[in-house]
Formats: sequence, structure tokens, C-alpha cells
Amino acid sequence: MSVQDRIRVRETKLLSDNWYVLKTTRFDWKRSDGTWQTQAREHYDRGNGAVLLPYNLAAKTVLLVRQFRYPAFINGYDDLLIEAAAGLLDDAEPEARIRAEVEEELGYRLGAVRKVFEAFMSPGSVTEILHFFVAEYNSAMRIGAG
Repeated sequence: MSVQDRIRVRETKLLSDNWYVLKTTRFDWKRSDGTWQTQAREHYDRGNGAVLLPYNLAAKTVLLVRQFRYPAFINGYDDLLIEAAAGLLDDAEPEARIRAEVEEELGYRLGAVRKVFEAFMSPGSVTEILHFFVAEYNSAMRIGAG
């Protein structure tokens, strides 16, 4: 039995579309014992994204970016986060989007990039799928400050 056969959506309500879309959905879920259970979940849709880790084998280094993230701050983290270059797809293809993000955030124009996997960011509440890439870089690829 597919998951689609085990769920009956009763109602979906828009809670916010101020920045992205936050909804709540009431649904019936068919449990493994065959009984139906009504549940409710909030889910946040911000679109899908891409992330890339540039590496330099000769120098044994990777490139990361430091960014302020308000949710981390209000959860007690009093510093900038250290992250791989990433961004939302905004209707672009994952590879095209991540190339643009690397140029913007890190200041590098990369050669070949390789997709290594896809994963849900936080599937209990967020719909986003992240497309993960890696690519070699060297100093000749630097085109700006990032």
C-alpha cells in the first residue's frame, strides 16, 4: 500500500505568506493496524535549494561562508554561522543556481561541479529538498570578493 492510499486530507489553511508559505493541514492517517487517526501538522514551504562545497585537494582546503542567521541568534547562538554556499532555486535548475550562489557568496567561478545527493532539509516541518554538489576550486577561479 502506498502512502497516498494511507492519507486523506481534510483541510489545509494558510497561516502566513509574508515571506514564504506556512500552512496547517488536518488529515486522516491510516495506521499499520488499519485504524484511521486524525492528525494536524504545520508545514513551511520556501521552495527547494542547492548547496555546494568547493574543495582544493592540493591545499587541503574547502571554502565556507560566514552569515548571520536570525533563527540561530534567537536560539542563543551569538555568532555568525559557518556554512557552505547555498541558495533557493527560485525556478532555476539546481546546478545553475548553485553556480550563481558560489560566485555571489564566495567570489569563485567554478569548472565542473558534481551532484552527490539530494536530501530533505527538515522533513518534519519544511518541504525543502536540497541538492548537494561538490567541485574542485583553485585560486585562478577567483573572480571577486564574494
